[in-house]
Amino acid sequence: MKRAIAIVLLAGAGLIPASLLAVAQNATPAYKPGLADLMTMTVQPRHIKLALAGHTKNWVYAKYELAELGDALARAAAVWPKYKGLPIGGMVDAIAKGPMAQVSAAIDGKDANGFAAAYGQLTEGCNACHQAANVGHVVIKVPARPGVSSFPDQDFNPNLKP
Repeated sequence: MKRAIAIVLLAGAGLIPASLLAVAQNATPAYKPGLADLMTMTVQPRHIKLALAGHTKNWVYAKYELAELGDALARAAAVWPKYKGLPIGGMVDAIAKGPMAQVSAAIDGKDANGFAAAYGQLTEGCNACHQAANVGHVVIKVPARPGVSSFPDQDFNPNLKP
């Protein structure tokens, strides 16, 4: 109530334009995406792009997407530290940290076979996490045809220059 009065007084004094007054009075709480939203919007695309980069042996881009995937998981855990009482950050560390390190080593070594194996383990880790969180019906897999991009506006060929 005091805040509304202060806004009205400041607007009346000309210190807040009328358009901002209307926005301030009708402000809604900030949107907090659900954990599933964050996984679908930020984690899953990074997982797919990582596969596509590894399949095309675009090691520079694969390294980038691996870092982005780690960041996306960290942001999801920061927004949702607990899901149904489970510690998301701890689960991600326990299940994904090792496979992500193996993916990183394969990328650094430009090892396509090692990448495929480590990426498969990372994907299994995703599903283990889903099982532990009682959302085992969400099944992630290695893309069946990684040469076919889910991102038609992006070229994953490492030899092309913009």
